[in-house]
Amino acid sequence: MKILMYSIFDFDKPFIENAIHGKIELAYTPEKLNEKTVALAEGFEGISLFTPDIANSRILEQLYHYGVKYIALRSVGYDHIDLKKARSLGIKVANVPEYSPFSIAEHAVTLILALNRKIVLGQKLMSMGDYQLDHLIGFDLHGKTIGIIGTGKTGRAFAKIMNGFGCNLLANDPVENEELKEQTNIRYCTLEELCQSADVISVHCPLTATSKYMFNKSLFSQMKKGVFFINTARGMIVNTEDLIDALNEGIIAAAGLDVYEKERSIFFQNHVCEEINDYLYTILRSFPNVLITGHQGFLTNEALQGIANTTLANLNAWAYNSISENELN
Repeated sequence: MKILMYSIFDFDKPFIENAIHGKIELAYTPEKLNEKTVALAEGFEGISLFTPDIANSRILEQLYHYGVKYIALRSVGYDHIDLKKARSLGIKVANVPEYSPFSIAEHAVTLILALNRKIVLGQKLMSMGDYQLDHLIGFDLHGKTIGIIGTGKTGRAFAKIMNGFGCNLLANDPVENEELKEQTNIRYCTLEELCQSADVISVHCPLTATSKYMFNKSLFSQMKKGVFFINTARGMIVNTEDLIDALNEGIIAAAGLDVYEKERSIFFQNHVCEEINDYLYTILRSFPNVLITGHQGFLTNEALQGIANTTLANLNAWAYNSISENELN
């Protein structure tokens, strides 16, 4: 089976090449799937997509016209593909429902620690020869209340790390994890109570119709003043304009973001010789108490190998006329 992999990068290609290919013949392109590049899929039975790619209704119709029958996503999230349209066309879609949950959980902790202990500012001052400590005061995480939105695999991994710091844990999730309650001091509560009580809020839920812009002016206004806000999940869970207002009003003392609602045109690309024309992103970056990383939370050897292995397993299941256990439609 011939497969074209869109949005291939130097960081993930070696892991894909080292995975078991079976009956799969791979071709690669660094191009993102969009209406201008969809013709590249002609002659391929399947394609593989990453988060920068777009597979809307119109593009899926073109893919179907070119003979594409299978789409393997190299991600957990699938908000960038119209599953209903794919189903109507008979195109099978599978994702990578899990890889190393520790990669993103540990990155969330990294953002908290870097913001709290003023690591970036400290390095800037030292590079100028200023070794004074006056502007670098943080706080003990021990004894602080950590609010966790979503206790799936990543949320659970994050909870266990913060439990090890000696934090008090609050969680909001439609399904309470009994094992996690036994292993940590976590307590499930309403979203409103979590926002009112937490010193740090970390988002680990998927992007759905109900979670889109979940964090907006209304919810930010209920937060304890001086809260740390961390988002390593999906950018569109947060209304960026309202986040900026909450930062200006001092409700949020610091924000650590590995995702951004309009990241598709910015992240995973080199903009050294060009200006990023995004007003909200420019404002967000201007805050000294905001730390943005370019959707790199998943970027560990273990996670990349897991993504590659599952992607090839999904494709080989179809190549052998079987059903992938990770099919979404």
